[in-house]
Amino acid sequence: MDNDESQRRAYWAAQLDDAHDFMMKIMEYPVEDCGERLVSLPDAADAAGVEVFFSARPHANGSPRVFVLRKGQIDGFIHAAGRLNDRGWAMRVEDGYRNRMVQKSLGMVPAVFDAVLSKVVWELDGRAPQPDFLFKRLLTLVAQMPKIGTHMSGSAIDISVVDRDSREDVDRGGPYLELSELTPMDSHFVSPQAAGNRRAITDIMSEGGFVAYPYEFWHYSGGDAYEQCLRETGRPGRYGAVDFDPVSGEITPIENPCEHLNSLEEIQAEIQVSMQRLGRKG
Repeated sequence: MDNDESQRRAYWAAQLDDAHDFMMKIMEYPVEDCGERLVSLPDAADAAGVEVFFSARPHANGSPRVFVLRKGQIDGFIHAAGRLNDRGWAMRVEDGYRNRMVQKSLGMVPAVFDAVLSKVVWELDGRAPQPDFLFKRLLTLVAQMPKIGTHMSGSAIDISVVDRDSREDVDRGGPYLELSELTPMDSHFVSPQAAGNRRAITDIMSEGGFVAYPYEFWHYSGGDAYEQCLRETGRPGRYGAVDFDPVSGEITPIENPCEHLNSLEEIQAEIQVSMQRLGRKG
């Protein structure tokens, strides 16, 4: 058991280090936003007659979820949703576009911060992390800069998949927002059935032009720096981080997409508070 725990811890740490390296590539990757507007996914699904569900849960900070994608992704989204229906499944979109305030606060609300800190303490075999190390992990798990947060580009969705008859979640080895060694898409700690379901869903999403983010089994995006980098196309991302006015529908590119949403000082202060909440000593 100890050996198994050690293997899981080592795998988790290696995957997060790889994810951090990927984020650093994204920080440098060119983006030339094409200016496409954001389109409502519920409206698009209704118009196409495909069965898609949408999460009714608010974000951890109480903000509503905004289910939109760029106009150029809508046909692919509908295609993927229809292919899932053909298989007897239905997509449940868990999350879509996030504005700056939502992305900033998601990593700092107690429920999320405590979960991340607990996992990092486990990774460090019980030791409290230094602020810069936790910042590195937060940057990977909850994007801390608009440039690396494709939800802020309106080009990414988080999804679950359910059986159309039973409405039960299709087994992917864990629920949406699983935070463990099961989280990476190709985790070898999930069952063969769960791994097969992940591959089948990813194949269908790929038909619609979406690429799987390797370090979270629920995250898919297209047309952005993630896709171009993962597919090694050499082309700049078409979609970058934007501010979105849901009333007018207008988008405005974020001027400083590499600016930190939460400072190291803010994270350092929250570590102390979180350690107290968790009953741990720093």
